[in-house]
Amino acid sequence: MPRKYNKQKKLHVKKGDIVQVIAGNDKGQKGKILMVFPDQERVLVEGINMHVKHQKPSQEYPQGGRMQREMPVHVSNVLPLDPVSNEATRVGRKRIEESGKERWVRYSKLSGEVLDK
Repeated sequence: MPRKYNKQKKLHVKKGDIVQVIAGNDKGQKGKILMVFPDQERVLVEGINMHVKHQKPSQEYPQGGRMQREMPVHVSNVLPLDPVSNEATRVGRKRIEESGKERWVRYSKLSGEVLDK
């Protein structure tokens, strides 16, 4: 059933997570998430999916030339790393209570450790 009120998509990864690529040319590599695009279901991972961008000369880049930069990867192609075993793990959600308030947290299906701080 589609969401009725909060239309924002829930992803299993967040900015700052260390993830492992599970499909594509960079399969097996690990990196930190720099940016998340929830509407396109894509993430920008540090050092993954590098492409050449031709840069025109500007004040910032007076020489111009060919620049290597990361391009977004589909979110289904990455999995966060388990904090205990440092392996790729699936993510679950559960409610925890702390100081009288309840909140949703992500946890590792491998070890049961909470991924959110």
